[in-house]
Formats: sequence, structure tokens, C-alpha cells
Amino acid sequence: MPLPRRGGEPRLAGARVVRTSLPRATPRSPKRVGRGAPLLSHAQRLTRRRHSSEQVPPESEQTDFRSGKWLQERAGGDARDPRQAPLARMSSRQRVCGTEEVVIPCASDSDSGSVDLQLSNLEDIQKGVPSTELTDSDISDIPGLTPELPQDNLRSLTPQAPLSEATVERLVQAVQEALHGELKGELEKLKFLRSLSSLSQTLPYDEDTESFILRHMPEIVHVLSVLVKEEPLHSLSSRVRQELFVTITDLSYRNVHLLFGSEDREDLLGLIIKSIISLPDISTPTWLLSTEPNNTSEQECLYRQMFQAFSVMLQSLVIKDPHLENFDSIFKHIDPWLQSNKNHERERATAVMAQVLKCTSSYLSLMLPLHFQRLGHLVAMMALLCGDPQKEVAVEAAEGIHYLLHITMKLKSITQDGDNGKNLRETLKKCKELLEHYRVKRCYCCAYRIVQVFEVFLDSQELGQFVMTTLDSLKSLPHPCIQQTAGELLISLVKSAEARFEKVPEIIGVICARLSIITLPSVRQQIINTVSLFISRPKYTDIVLSHLLCHPVPYDRHLAELWRTLEVELTNTTWVLWRLLRKLQKCHDGATQEKMAYVAVAVTDALYEVFVGNKLRAAAFRLFPQLLMTLLIQIHHSIGLTMSDVSIPSGLYAEQQILTEVTPLCFAIQATKTLLLRASCWQEFSIMEKSGGWNLLKGEGHLQGVSLLANALLERHHLFAHKTMYLLVPLINRGNAKHKLTSAGFFVELLKSPVAKRLPKLYSTVRLKDWLYDENKVFRILALRGLFNLVRHREMREDIKSLLPRILDSLHETDEKIVLLAIQILLQLVRMLDSTTLATMMNILISLFGDVRRDVRCFSMTLFGACIKAVKRTEKKSVKSQVLESLVPLLLFSQDENCGIAKESRRVLTLCAQFLKWKLPQGVYCEDPLYIRPKEVRRVCKFFGEKTKGKINILDQTLMYSKDSKLPIRRTAVLFIGLLSKYVDPNELKMKCSDWIETDLKELLQDPEPSLRIIASQALCRIQRVGTGSESERRVSWLKKLSCCLQT
Repeated sequence: MPLPRRGGEPRLAGARVVRTSLPRATPRSPKRVGRGAPLLSHAQRLTRRRHSSEQVPPESEQTDFRSGKWLQERAGGDARDPRQAPLARMSSRQRVCGTEEVVIPCASDSDSGSVDLQLSNLEDIQKGVPSTELTDSDISDIPGLTPELPQDNLRSLTPQAPLSEATVERLVQAVQEALHGELKGELEKLKFLRSLSSLSQTLPYDEDTESFILRHMPEIVHVLSVLVKEEPLHSLSSRVRQELFVTITDLSYRNVHLLFGSEDREDLLGLIIKSIISLPDISTPTWLLSTEPNNTSEQECLYRQMFQAFSVMLQSLVIKDPHLENFDSIFKHIDPWLQSNKNHERERATAVMAQVLKCTSSYLSLMLPLHFQRLGHLVAMMALLCGDPQKEVAVEAAEGIHYLLHITMKLKSITQDGDNGKNLRETLKKCKELLEHYRVKRCYCCAYRIVQVFEVFLDSQELGQFVMTTLDSLKSLPHPCIQQTAGELLISLVKSAEARFEKVPEIIGVICARLSIITLPSVRQQIINTVSLFISRPKYTDIVLSHLLCHPVPYDRHLAELWRTLEVELTNTTWVLWRLLRKLQKCHDGATQEKMAYVAVAVTDALYEVFVGNKLRAAAFRLFPQLLMTLLIQIHHSIGLTMSDVSIPSGLYAEQQILTEVTPLCFAIQATKTLLLRASCWQEFSIMEKSGGWNLLKGEGHLQGVSLLANALLERHHLFAHKTMYLLVPLINRGNAKHKLTSAGFFVELLKSPVAKRLPKLYSTVRLKDWLYDENKVFRILALRGLFNLVRHREMREDIKSLLPRILDSLHETDEKIVLLAIQILLQLVRMLDSTTLATMMNILISLFGDVRRDVRCFSMTLFGACIKAVKRTEKKSVKSQVLESLVPLLLFSQDENCGIAKESRRVLTLCAQFLKWKLPQGVYCEDPLYIRPKEVRRVCKFFGEKTKGKINILDQTLMYSKDSKLPIRRTAVLFIGLLSKYVDPNELKMKCSDWIETDLKELLQDPEPSLRIIASQALCRIQRVGTGSESERRVSWLKKLSCCLQT
């Protein structure tokens, strides 16, 4: 018995011919086709319920915005089964040359705005919604989206008698045999598919058939999958594949869905889509596709019919089960083909997607869920295709996004809440104004305007999908013009909705990963500008910075370019740079860690790149003090460290080795240098370079380098110096020890400025006083350095005078710097001191004349001379003893081998003589060693021996320096001992006993220096002679007395 005629449920009449890249089949006049029982589908029943008349009014001509290639006459009526005429009754010639109408169960182009609403569901969903909700009238005002009421597309049906039970049994048996056997050859496959399709006619009235199909659904899906896989992928025409599409369509109209509901069905849907989209290009020569000769026209005709059947199948899925979940499933499988590198695959996928979107727009279901799973991704994908270099792809995408806008607006108007109703109404009004201003086609071909229209309808999650899709597409886009579209879409969306994004870290991560593959400079700049927009928004600044800093240093050329070309609005530049700087400052606030935080190194390198790019120059000028001090502190922390001393996050250098020559210190130094140059501090940079300041900063002389830079800045750029000083007032008390030391080192140098006089005592003298008592020697040095700079201001001297006791104590320090700084401060205060303080200080200074530190000896003499000058006439007696005590040391050190010390000794000795009103012999001023001028040395010794007789023990003082470490001093002291012994009272010498003097001199006889041994032996003889002379004189005096007694 022949198979029954393929019929089934009547299709909607207002269908249109599927568009492909081939010439279109001319639509025929509507014809009635009866398939099975005259039962109506749910969609048909609903449509009839909405319209009382069954007469179809003639379609009015309407101008479409799409190009003329795609404009077709509206097809009315039902379509004949595409499998009957061309395959069953037509000859080969007729199949090639004839035209066969294939219609799509979709509303006509003119009803793009109509939505087949399920009113009961709408009432359930919108129950309790305020009066601000939108209606179709709000959407109908928008140009290009004007909906027309759906016409009654159903014709009067010619009823067909139900299939007999015997026929049904044979069909069931044929299907069972196919399910449990193996289909060999095209005829067996076609028989199985037609049997299954014919069985679908009985579903409305035969429960056994329905039970049979539902029970064997997994086997049916499996067999269909096998059939799809067995079809050759290179064949443009396949009757089995076409028959399979029609069979699925028939079952769909009977509410048997073979492509939705389970994993294996989803897989079948994917296989079917792949089998069509991946077919070779129709323009490929036939001889390349098959070994058998074929007529190209026949191939094209069969391909067109198969593709139309495929489109009918997909749209039937949407019509019969118009849930958005099903649309998402279809889109999931078509999505990879929309991104294909092959033009013909993109064209097919885009055409199918446009058709599915139109069907969805016309038969939109109001059953939950009322949203797309990936609306942002869908909008981005279609928008990207609007910029495709293939005109056919771009036009299809423009049409698809046109219907997508209608769907989106309808869904948003339904799901709005009471608070957002007015906002959405305003949005629709803006959308209307936009589409009125621009032609619809022009609008959808411009990335910026697509974003303008859709952005307001996308929530934060969908915005993220849009951005991620746009970025992901950059890695596989085949044409530069699409890259350009992607860049425009991205920058436009971020500008429009920059405050509504959630997954900003993921977006920034993808941007960083894609920079290396973007070749067009304009697109690269757009992507970088996208980062700039995010980073400018205070809400995202820290998030973006944190992600950008999690990359290996030194940054590669792509990230370096990003840092250098950041385009931030002038009002936000300071904020962005401040947040970047603050991340580095936080690393300095806590206690010094065992390892340096990686973010400190990353921020330093980022600052260097930002300074090189000079895009944030205004902010760099404004934040110069903070930037400079933070970088100097970072240098201090980085001294002696390598990258192994940095706490690097795990996996950061997984594919990249750490360069051994890279150190945290080099990043900090280069950032500091670049900052000075970008701030126009050329002279300061030159001073640092010529004076070796950069090398000082890198090592133990770090504070010297800091002082050098501070002085250079104070000398050449007063404004920056003063701003830095005010910044350091609170900054010094923060952070760890290295932070405080660097800040204090810079601060004390700036106290030279006259502006320092304006600082409150709490931040100047009181702070320096605390440092004077600090356990850290460096802080005591800095305190004295600060006092020395402050004492230059006369107004500050009275306050510093109160610190005099602690300053005098500093003269006893073992550190030379502390002693010298204390002396320099006292030199400035000496004229303000009373005689008692002067006397105390002079005693301390005399003890320093013999210090082993050369500068200490020299400056102590200088200060001693200043004290002599500062003594008032009425107070001379109080310091006279100190002046007399200084004579011998000064006289001896006038013979120092260091010319500076010798000269200073003679100068101060002269001041002492003037104080005592003495006139020194010329020998004192002799620059030659005294031991080679015996006459001069005798005069000098005679002068001092006679002048000091009875006032000081000059011999004892001289003997103290006989053990001095310096040969000239020892030699002169020994020489003076021998000569001064003449002027010592013999009785006094006898009373004190000269044995200890002789003992010291005898030890000097073993000195390795010959000249000293000779002079020591001469001095020893003179001392002994003085002792012998005094004994003989006593004997003579006794004899004289004895003779006088005898005479009497």
C-alpha cells in the first residue's frame, strides 16, 4: 500500500520564502493542502480566538528597510509539501529548471511587531502591577517597530479521512523495524522518515500511536542522529536530510518535540545545525564536491529546498513551543557558526538567526522565564555581525537585531516593576526620538547607535555578557573591519553604562589578554580607552588597578602601552594617580616584613610607565610632593633587595622567568628620575647626576642622597619644596622606621627655608627635641641637622637655646657627625650664652683639642675662639682659667702636620693672648717645625714659662701630650718639657718629685723615631740637671750658714 499523502496540520498562510544567498523561488498563488485531520494547533486556535473573521484581507504593500535583494512578495496560503512535487513526480530536468514554493510558518514582514500573547499568563504575571506599566501602544510609536494586528492566516481546510487501522499498523511496524534494524540505502531511510511523519497525523485521535512515539522517543532520536551523521558533509543536496527536517517539522506541529527536553535531543539539534551550516559554499565548483558529474543548477535548486526545509523546521520549533528557553537552545548551537571564519557559514548562520528572531518576535510566549539566558551575548553577537564585510551577513544581522529589539522591549515592558515603569517609558521615548532622527537601516548599521538603543534595556549581568562577548570575539575575528566594530561597540557601551557593570575584574582580565592580538592601532586605543573609562570611575578605580598590577614586571610592551596611553578625564586624573600612589604607601605603613610586597614593585613600575606616557601630567604636578616622597621611601625599602626577596604571587611567573638583572631598586630609581624630568626639574636632576646623588640613594648613603635632592629642590624649585615640607609635617609620624627616616631626612633639609619659621613649635623644635633623645643614632643626627638649619633663622634661636643642655651633651658622643653638628649649632648660639655656660662649654672643648678625629679638633678650636670673643669684658675673670688651660694644647697643635689645624691653633692662640693682653713671640707663628729652630723655641718656652709661672702647671700639661698619637705633637711636647724645666720652681719640682717625668721620658727613648729619641734624651738630661742644681744650691746655702756660725 502506498504511503499516504504527506499532509498534516495546515501551515500559517502569511509565511515568506526563506532568504539564502541563492536566487529566490517565485512565490506561487496560495493553495490548500490538507494533511490529516482538520485539527488546529494551539497557536492557530489562539490566533482564531483573537480574530473573528476567517477571511484573509489582501496584504498591503509595505516598504522594508532592508536592501532590495531581500525584498520579496508576501506569500499567502498553505504550502505544498516540498518533498512531493520535486522528488516524487518531477523529472530530473523539471527538478533543475522548475520552481517549487517552500513557505515558512512565520508571520509576514508587515507584522514584525505583533506578539501572540497568552492573555491568561499575562494576567498571572502582571497581577498587581501599577498603572505605570507599558502597553503595545508605547512600543508602536517607535519607528520601524510599528506592529500590525496579525491577520487571520488560516484558510478553510479540506478535511481528510483518518488513516485506517491497518495503515497505522503498517506504519508502526515500519518504524519499529527501522528502530531495531539497520537502515541501508537512501530508500530505506526515506521510507522510515515518511512513515514516522505519516504517523504524526494520527496523534490527535490515536492514543496508541501517541504512546508508541513517546515510548520510543529515545530510539527515534538515536536513529535520527545516526542518519544525520551518515549524510556526507560535502554534499549540498541530500534528500534524506531534507526529509528529516520535514519529519521533525510535522512532529513539532503535533507537539512532539524531538530537539528539546533532554541531552540527547539537544545533541541532535546541534548535529542538524552543523550538518547544514558546515556545508561547502554553494559557489564552490561541483567537481570539487563530488566525484560524480552533476548539474550546478540542480545542485543549487536542491540545496535551496533543503535549506528552506531546515528553516521551516527551526521556526516550527519556535511556533509550537515558543518558550525563550527553546530559543536559547537554538542560539547556543548556532552561536559558534556566527563566529566562523568562513563567509558562507556566517551568512547561513546569520540568515537562520534572523528568521528565528522574527518568528520569536511574532510568537513570543509570556510563559516563564520571561528573559533570555544570554541577552547581552546575543545583542553583542548580532551587533558585531552588522559590521561584517560580507554585505549579505550585515543585512541579515541588521534585520535580526531589528526583531531582537522588539522582543527585548516587549519583555522589558512586561517584566518592569512599579518603580521602573516611568523610567522605561522615558527610555522608549528616547528610543523613538533616536529612530526618528536616523533611518532604521542606518541605525542598525552603526555600532554606536545599536548600543544607544539596547544599553538601557540590559541589566548589569547582561552588560557584562555584552562586553565579554565583544572582547572574546577579538581573538577570532577574521576581518579588520569587524575588529573596528568590536572596538566601537565596546567603547560606546562603557561610555553609556559605565556605572552599571559588575564583573569588571573579568573584563579587565580579558582586555589585558587580548591586547597582544589586536593589530589595528585605532582598535587598540579604543580598548585602552575602555580601561581608562573604568579606571576613571571611582567605583571601579581600585578594582581595575588591582587587576592591572597583578602582572609580571617589568610589564610587557602591551601593558606598558596601556599604562602610558591611559586617557583619563582631567577631573579624574588626580584621583586615579592618587589611588595608584596610595597602594604603594600602604606597603610602607606597616612594620617591615621579611619580604617586600609584590604590589609595591608593581606600582613602582606602573608609575614609571605613567610618567613616561605623560598623559597624567597635570596630576603628577599636583601630587608631586606625595609622589616624590613615596618613591624615595620605596628606594629606601628596596636597597639591597632582589626579586627573590619579593613576595611574588604563586603562578604569576609560571610561563616567564624572572630576570636576574631586575631588582625592586631599579624600578624605584627609574620612576624617581622620570618624575623629576616630567615635573620639569631638570636642574635638580642634573645636580643629582653630577654629585653622585643617585648612587648615594642606592646604598648606605641613602640619607645623604635624600639631603642632596632636598637641597637641590629648595634651591631650584621653591614651590615644590614648600609643598613637600607641609606634606611632611604629618607624614613623618606615619609608617615604619625606614619611612620615618627618609621623611625626616628630607624634612630637616627643608627647614632652611624661611617658610619653616611659620611652622608651629610642635612640628619644629618640639619634634627635634624628641629626636635628640631618641635611641636611634640616626634620629639624633637628623635632629641636630634640623636644629642647625633652624638656628639660621634669628627668630628661632631663642627656642633652640632651651635645648642647650642636650646639645652640650652631644659633644661627648662618639659619633663624629653628632659632635660636629653640635659644634656648628653652638657656633650660631655662642653670642647668646652667659659666662657660666661659656666656661662649661670651654672646658669640654679643651678636652676635644686632642681628639683623634681631625675635624673635631679643628672645629672645637674654632668654637673655643668664638667663646673667647663672646665673653663680655665684665665676665672675663670667669673664663680666664679656661683660657690659660688652653694655651699649652693650642701651642702644641700649632705644630700639627695638618696645616688647617695648625693654622687654626695659631689663630685661637692669638685670641687667647689678646684676651690675656699678651704679645706672643714671633716664633709662635713660625710654620716650620720648632725643633729645627732652637732659638725660636727657647724664646717661646721662656715666654710661656714666665707668663704662666704660678698660674698653671705648664709642665704637667705638656707631659700629657708626650703620648699623643701624632709624631709632631709628641716631639714638640717632649722638646717643651726639657726647655720649660728651667722656668719651673725647683722646690716645687722637688716637692712633686720628678721621677714620674723621668720615667715617661725614659720610655720615649725606645720610640722608633730617631728624632724623638734624641729630643727625649735631651729633655731627660735637663730635668735631671734641674733636680741636681737645686741640691747643690741647698748645700752651698748650708755651708755659708755654717761658716757664719764658726766666725761668730
